[in-house]
Amino acid sequence: MTQAALLNLAPAPTATRAGTTAAKRFLVLDSWRGICALMVALFHFPTTSMISQSAFVGGSYLFVDFFFVLSGFVIASSYGNRLSESEELARFALVRFGRIYPLHLLMLAAFFAFEALRLALPALHGTAAAPFTGGFDLKSLAANLLLLQGTGVEDRLSWNAPSWSISAEFFTYLLFAGVVFATGRRAWIWFVAAAVTAPFFLLGFSTRHMDVSFDFGFIRCLYGFSLGALLAWFQHDSIAEARQAMAGGAGRLAWTVAELAMIAAICIFVSVAGTNDAGIAAPVVFASALYLFAHEGGLISMLLRSRPMLLLGSLSYSIYMVHIFVQGRMINVGGLIERKLGLGIVGDIALRGDQVTGFGTGSPWVGFAALMAMLLAVIVASWVSWRFVEMPALAWFRRRARRL
Repeated sequence: MTQAALLNLAPAPTATRAGTTAAKRFLVLDSWRGICALMVALFHFPTTSMISQSAFVGGSYLFVDFFFVLSGFVIASSYGNRLSESEELARFALVRFGRIYPLHLLMLAAFFAFEALRLALPALHGTAAAPFTGGFDLKSLAANLLLLQGTGVEDRLSWNAPSWSISAEFFTYLLFAGVVFATGRRAWIWFVAAAVTAPFFLLGFSTRHMDVSFDFGFIRCLYGFSLGALLAWFQHDSIAEARQAMAGGAGRLAWTVAELAMIAAICIFVSVAGTNDAGIAAPVVFASALYLFAHEGGLISMLLRSRPMLLLGSLSYSIYMVHIFVQGRMINVGGLIERKLGLGIVGDIALRGDQVTGFGTGSPWVGFAALMAMLLAVIVASWVSWRFVEMPALAWFRRRARRL
């Protein structure tokens, strides 16, 4: 969390396996990435509001799988026939590293600084574990610095918890590049094998349904990524051709009905499947949604191509990477206010069967207000990190890659 389909910019037009040229960027999919990032942020923020307590938000961790599917589609569309030389492999790895690592490193630094502050100011300890213990110990820090936190070497989520997905995704990138380099046009066979075997592996070994991360996160990522890659491998050109044919708005009503039906299906699926093994089908559901919305044929797609939605898509990786830190500091501040004034702002609440520290102990409306404030704070912080860290760093790595 993905995303780093949460983690990838849509590519510029490029040749595909069939040798044609993609018509445009998939702008609607950019916007979907932003929506998914916000849904993951809502899932992680504990409040007593009806939104936080809903089954839909309770299952919204599944939107990480949308990132993985989208990542496979974008990467395979852009690089499916550009990895035949060792220099191309090096450029690919360097750009992918530059896409995810600088912001990851910044957030690790922010969490480390806060742990050091907790060590210096005991008043900030609260009810949490002692500084630099639990998921914030130095051993876990080393794993995070090496991007290993989503590959099974850790026994818990650690530091910037959602970053397990970028760990899993980075090594999936490398595996994709190696497979395409070694097998060329037959690479799709390996993607089929991964897409078929991964869900059975999760059914057999996961004790938390699809909610795997530090343990089987790489398998989860490989599953969704492979489905997205297969979609690009066999449907990218046909989607581009269909989009050109629909340029005049032909069939817009039918596409709008299909888009609305897909959104309803996603809402029902996430609400029902988040707590059981049915959630393992999430990549299949999201691959279907990606295929539909990649055509950009309906009125919902028109809305998703609006400037605010495209900006949200641009901020998606930053949203995903900064939201836990912002949420944690909001709870810290709310807890300090609560101890001084006792307003029922922050305290122990029940959320999805667990007792957690969250907003709205006095009233669900307080929880709702905190939820809105959190979304605003996350978007503002994400714009700052996107503008001054994420994009400059990516540009720098791209320049280095061109010199290889």
